[in-house]
Amino acid sequence: MVSRVGVSEDFRKQVLGYGLTTAEILYRMPDHPSLLQTYVWQNYDLFPNFPVLKDFLSFWQQKLEGPLYAVTVAHSKLIKPAELRAVDGVFRLH
Repeated sequence: MVSRVGVSEDFRKQVLGYGLTTAEILYRMPDHPSLLQTYVWQNYDLFPNFPVLKDFLSFWQQKLEGPLYAVTVAHSKLIKPAELRAVDGVFRLH
């Protein structure tokens, strides 16, 4: 979604410190508890507390069948400080 000033909501989140978070969720099949199924979830979230992921997992436990078995999380901050490097000269524009 793009706001009135032309900046997407995803970009706004990145500027606020959100990073791309991917979670691999293993859960037990409701009808066959000895089998595990994989679900991959991806959204922008805040490291290290992951409030968006925690909300999703809470929803899962309250509303969905299939008990959680394991959750593996990967996170990448997409907007990072610029790298600095030494410059050997100075250029002037007139």
